[in-house]
Amino acid sequence: MKNYKLFAVLIAAAALAISASPAHAQAVEAAEAAEVAAPIISKVISTVAPKKRPQDGWLKAEVIRADANTIIVSERDNERMIHTYTYGPQIKDKMQAMADKGGYQYGDKVSILVSPENTTVALKIFGKPSKPL
Repeated sequence: MKNYKLFAVLIAAAALAISASPAHAQAVEAAEAAEVAAPIISKVISTVAPKKRPQDGWLKAEVIRADANTIIVSERDNERMIHTYTYGPQIKDKMQAMADKGGYQYGDKVSILVSPENTTVALKIFGKPSKPL
């Protein structure tokens, strides 16, 4: 019986000694941990591409929506590029009269002269409006 008691005490002592020792991950010093946690930057890239504007100020587009105050168009070359323009003072009355008659409809092809100072103002708009349904 003494052998079993001695054996149980030795097993309990070994288990206690193993569980009390620090793990290897806990033994790493703070300076080494800071080196490991620092991010590595290999190359910085720009995620925002600058908007490409037409060289001569003319934009070829298709109408998405048009009313008496604004026109929303998508570029013909890139349908994902959507622009909203207000009308300049020289074409505001013309666009109001055109909107009263039905105006531009979805899919109409237009060419828009954009103001160089304010890129959200349309100075001239060329294109034949389709007949409303």
